[in-house]
Amino acid sequence: MRSESAPRGQHSSLATIDATRSVDPGSGPRWRILVVDRDPEVHSATRAALNAQTLFERPLLFMHAFSVDEARSLLLLENDLAVVILDPAMERSSAGLDLVDFIRRSAALRNTRIVLLTGQPEQEPGLEALLSYDINDCRTKAELTADRLRVIVATAVRSYKQLCAADTSRGGLEHVLRSSASLLETKDSYEFASGVLTQLAALLKVAQTGLVCAQEPANPEGYFVQAATGRFSELIGLPLQLLPPTPELGLLRKSVAGRCNVYGDTGGLALHIGHQDGQDFVVFIDVPKQHAVLHPQLLDVFCANLNTLLHNRGLLGRLKESAYHDPLVNLPNRAHFVEAVDECAKRGMTDYILALIDIDDFSATNDLMGHLFGDRLLERVARCLEDALPGDVLLARLGADTFGVLGPIRQVQPRGLLECVRQPLSIDGGPYKVSLTCGYVLLPREFRAGADLVKDATIALKRAKRDHRGQDLQYSEQMGAEARSRALLLSELREAIENRELFLVYQPQINLATNGLVGIEALLRWRTEDGRFVPPDKFIPVAEHSGLIVALGQWVLMAACATMRELLDAGAAPQRIAVNVSTVQLQDPGFLEMVCDALASSGLRGDHLELEITESVAALPTELLKSTLSAMRAKGVSIAIDDFGTGYSSLSYLEQLPLDRIKIDRSFVRQLSEPDGARIAEMVVQLGRKLGLSVLAEGIEDAAVCKALLAMDCHEGQGYHIARPMDKKALVTWLQTYCPNAKAESPAQTAAPPNERSSDSQGAPAFRTEESAAAVLYALNNPSKHGARERDRHTCA
Repeated sequence: MRSESAPRGQHSSLATIDATRSVDPGSGPRWRILVVDRDPEVHSATRAALNAQTLFERPLLFMHAFSVDEARSLLLLENDLAVVILDPAMERSSAGLDLVDFIRRSAALRNTRIVLLTGQPEQEPGLEALLSYDINDCRTKAELTADRLRVIVATAVRSYKQLCAADTSRGGLEHVLRSSASLLETKDSYEFASGVLTQLAALLKVAQTGLVCAQEPANPEGYFVQAATGRFSELIGLPLQLLPPTPELGLLRKSVAGRCNVYGDTGGLALHIGHQDGQDFVVFIDVPKQHAVLHPQLLDVFCANLNTLLHNRGLLGRLKESAYHDPLVNLPNRAHFVEAVDECAKRGMTDYILALIDIDDFSATNDLMGHLFGDRLLERVARCLEDALPGDVLLARLGADTFGVLGPIRQVQPRGLLECVRQPLSIDGGPYKVSLTCGYVLLPREFRAGADLVKDATIALKRAKRDHRGQDLQYSEQMGAEARSRALLLSELREAIENRELFLVYQPQINLATNGLVGIEALLRWRTEDGRFVPPDKFIPVAEHSGLIVALGQWVLMAACATMRELLDAGAAPQRIAVNVSTVQLQDPGFLEMVCDALASSGLRGDHLELEITESVAALPTELLKSTLSAMRAKGVSIAIDDFGTGYSSLSYLEQLPLDRIKIDRSFVRQLSEPDGARIAEMVVQLGRKLGLSVLAEGIEDAAVCKALLAMDCHEGQGYHIARPMDKKALVTWLQTYCPNAKAESPAQTAAPPNERSSDSQGAPAFRTEESAAAVLYALNNPSKHGARERDRHTCA
């Protein structure tokens, strides 16, 4: 330390602190001012002018440096320096500005105010330097009086104070944002209350000593201590009215009564935090009087932010309840169930079973009885399952009519769950009989995600619904492999459509008695890029299951009708072209319109087209099927039952449905060469004759079979003995040979009358035979891209 009266040049090498005034470290914060000058008189004059000054409720504390090196050493130790007063020309002309650069860059004192005192006016730095280094003021020593120095220092201190307040506010706001994110993640009210104390103490930079009183859920007027720290820890759980009547805790009561923030005269702070639709909190924290970081506006922001946070916590709680709960049956939903399965799998609970239970024929019940009845049925089944399970087993609703069960194997017996609805259920005062089907999987030793395990159980459930309705079925790896194979095949099918790998072939149908050509059947084929053929019985079911068959079937219809148009123009067309139709297509509301569009776009009459359906249509509602097929018949379209005898055994639908033809399946035709193998074929022919239906045999492969069919009065046939399925070009050649009166030119070279098929009355283009399935599917999925979907719909000719 250097004595103030020491002669120049005899001071210590270290910077000095003004020791002429008693400095009590406990007397509170002071404005720290550094004077840097070689002349001791400058130091004395500065101290004398500002002696006993108090600025903004703080006294001044002077520090002195008589060289640049002394100043550098001192500056590196400071982090709260209000003002530096220095001579910019001390030691050398640039020494002062070098020190200013050191203050801003090396010492990183961004807020410290700098005042330059020069010996001569020409020593003042330029405006660019003043702005670059954020220098507060620049004066000559000659013009500096005591009063002017006081004004300069007061202005500099005020500026420093404002900059520090801005930094504090900015840091406080950043802390508020960080604390909000932290508090939002708390799990319960106690953790939230404790977190508020922690974050508030960090914001105010005080010890974490305080308590939080929370509103009682059942009594909005009552409060109790939910969290407490320091000397208040023993008060946790006490009601507010039983707290000691101390002045500092009295702030809590004032805050509750006024629903506002209360600042204590002798210290302490009570904050009210609450929201209209949330739980109120009142926080007391111990802070000293005139606390340096106690900014009322910042605390108001803190409280307002926590008010919003309380509201958001309540909202998040309600959203979480909604996201994980099914209100219809008052059970957890799929999201909750999958998370629970995932957690059990992570914990290696291999003695657990995951079962999915589905209500059989629920969709039909919904359609027949109405949705209100269906809702009551769901609720009743949920209660039956709930009653059949122990309380610690998880029961959830995973889908429209599917429930999930997760629990120990010893407590969950799938067969017993199916039996819980063995007796008719009472719904709307009447008995209603239902059955359930179950697919289940045992949790494996190796970890698998909950979503994947639910998928496995779903695969087992679907297989049970298909093959074991009303029973339970355990998942096996083979099921999973088959499901993955179907998914892969579906992906490849979509790609095949885009790559134009699907195409039509045509097989002629003849009158067995006259050998006259009566029709051709359009058959869909898939040839991969490497020349491999994918059998239709593999990819058609996949297309049906995925719903892709609707758009794909429309392309087949359009392409087949276009081919028929070309054959008609060439004079080589048979009576009809037959197209296979899936039950999925028949259920599509736009099916009739789709058939009409196909006929109109090619200029065909209804009797040019025959639709082949399988016996599986018997599974469809009779009235729906009858109305759809009757509408087809009204347009002149003929209807044939394909593969007769291989599907449903019930024959009643043959009398109810508007049919024209029965096709004997090739498996029965093949038996004609075996002893007693003709009985089924003969029965079908006789049945057709009794019902007034034509009969066509498939799979005729030799002359003997053809002769046997003719002998039993079978009208028509097709098969390799007559002609193999062939592409359009080969078909044209075959027709020209088989039908010598056909025109010699290729149908593809014959233009169709524009008014019949090139466009409709609106001028929209029709689908061409050459269009790929991908182009048609794109047009169907993007109706605004294709005029054929925008025009007024055709009616059948």
